[in-house]
Amino acid sequence: MNAAKEAALLMTSLSVYRGILDRTVPKAYSRLLNAWDKDIFTFAEAWGHFFSVLCDRGACDSFAKCLSETALFDENAFSRASAEGTERQLPSSAINAVRRDIAAIRKLCCLSPDTILENYPHRDELGSIASNLPRWQCGELIHELADETDTIDCLAEFYRHNGCGMFARYKAFIWRDRDIQPVLHPDPVTLSSLKGYDLPRSTVVNNTLAFLRGIPSNNCLLYGDRGTGKSSTVKAILNEYFSKGLRIVEMPKDKLPEFPLLVDRIAALPLKFILFIDDLSFSEEDKSYAQLKAVLEGGLAARPANTLIYATSNRRHIIKETFSDREGDDMHRNDSIQESLSLADRFGMSVNFSKPDKQQYLDIVTSLAAERRLPVSMEELSSRAERWALQRGGRSPRTAQQFIAFLQAKLS
Repeated sequence: MNAAKEAALLMTSLSVYRGILDRTVPKAYSRLLNAWDKDIFTFAEAWGHFFSVLCDRGACDSFAKCLSETALFDENAFSRASAEGTERQLPSSAINAVRRDIAAIRKLCCLSPDTILENYPHRDELGSIASNLPRWQCGELIHELADETDTIDCLAEFYRHNGCGMFARYKAFIWRDRDIQPVLHPDPVTLSSLKGYDLPRSTVVNNTLAFLRGIPSNNCLLYGDRGTGKSSTVKAILNEYFSKGLRIVEMPKDKLPEFPLLVDRIAALPLKFILFIDDLSFSEEDKSYAQLKAVLEGGLAARPANTLIYATSNRRHIIKETFSDREGDDMHRNDSIQESLSLADRFGMSVNFSKPDKQQYLDIVTSLAAERRLPVSMEELSSRAERWALQRGGRSPRTAQQFIAFLQAKLS
């Protein structure tokens, strides 16, 4: 049997890792391998399509890495069981199938384009086209699949530490359409790029580190003025500690009734999750805050041990309150007010990000300017930064970043 036909059979007969056939690159590769005995137009079209897909993925010089990574991030019976630490409970037939699939994928990764072309029975009909067909480079497999001696143990270890499927590939997610969906391009902000607010930010960081180490930690409310870096702090923490098993799932406020569905998806995973509710606020008439109270404490669907809730809000007590709320004919108005304000108390930790004063604002501007090495004097920098803040309604870290971006563009 020639190499191309054998490769086509290996790919078609994948079992535990069969899910990779639904992914773009393996699907195009399978299509090419199965065109090896077809007419020249079908074969040439499959070849061109496969190479185009590789170029789109930036993998025309690293095909083996691309295909082996696709296998690594596949969610299947073995990867799920390994992530939960129960892979030893799988029957021996399933483990043998995993070994066979990995060996097949390893062989598929190493099949060169010239070998496929040499085995094509209608090559002579291609004529000069055969020599001009674009060639991809196989390159190296990822190390988790490279070692033939302990691949199973290496994969199981990877899944135990990184989760499986999309949770191993991505770090940020959003709850949408009653499902967890990955964020393909998360905000790349880092802790080092955030200036000022060292004390409140370190409080949130230390709480997160305790959470990652299995030490008792608290749900956290980050509240304060707009543009002070509350949301950016949460995103930066994710980017800092992603490699330590931290993931974030953003949950829109109006989806809080679906909280039990979300925790069912992540409760058994070996990762730590922050459920992120951004810009949280309720009107006094909005009784959905009761759903959040149940999520934070006391609901039937308990928050699993691998989950914390981080929320940001411009209000300390989350619920908008006016003086008129304290009047009226409610006989138990005080109880109603306390009921409204008790939501914030359900967060074990509340961290304030207040608007900076003039000196704090200028310190942030100075730090950002120094980081970007802008050739401008301190006097001019301070004067222009203050004018910028006055034109935009106030001082904040966001205003400082916008000013520095404007100044850098102008100086360039």
